[in-house]
Amino acid sequence: MPHGSLSLPARLCLLAWDSTPEAMGTAHLVRAGALTELARRGLLTDEDGIATPADMDSLTADAVLDGLLELVRESRPHRWRTWVTLHARVTSDAVREQLTADGCLRAERKRVLGVFPSVDHVLERTDVVASLREEARGLLEQTPPVAEVSEVSEEEAAAVALAVAAGLPALLGDGDRERHKDRVEELIGRTGVSGILSELCSALATVPH
Repeated sequence: MPHGSLSLPARLCLLAWDSTPEAMGTAHLVRAGALTELARRGLLTDEDGIATPADMDSLTADAVLDGLLELVRESRPHRWRTWVTLHARVTSDAVREQLTADGCLRAERKRVLGVFPSVDHVLERTDVVASLREEARGLLEQTPPVAEVSEVSEEEAAAVALAVAAGLPALLGDGDRERHKDRVEELIGRTGVSGILSELCSALATVPH
């Protein structure tokens, strides 16, 4: 699977993958990625801090994004910060199903206590995760200002900014988000939705992981 075909929430799900992929912190990170992507596409706009659908009809042809868009449309208005956590597992579950269909994950069915059906998702494409993490670390640590690196996409910039805000161990071995503050600001500025992304990053930095 080429990296360019990965949606922002799928990219974040793989960046965060470790021995506890079902952790709620991962769900929050994936949800923030989906919100960012809908904002980038102009389908969610900001109205006085409220995540607001641009219209009631547009779709993306991506099941994960369209599912979240429908949820926002059918719910009462909420701030971006609230949407990072509200029913976040709905989005992360949908991303795992999408990645399973694409071959990045493998679904293993089991029974809890020998009775209740359950599914574990196992990483199938370790090479994709390794490559994503290498690229993300390079983007975070490289010397040139982001504005001078023409090949950095908005999706890559947003993914790294959100991952750092969440304190993702794969990128922050020492957990020191403050050390990368200036770099993250550069990345946020590259995305075209800097105000919204800043709010989402702030939310991720304060919710439990």
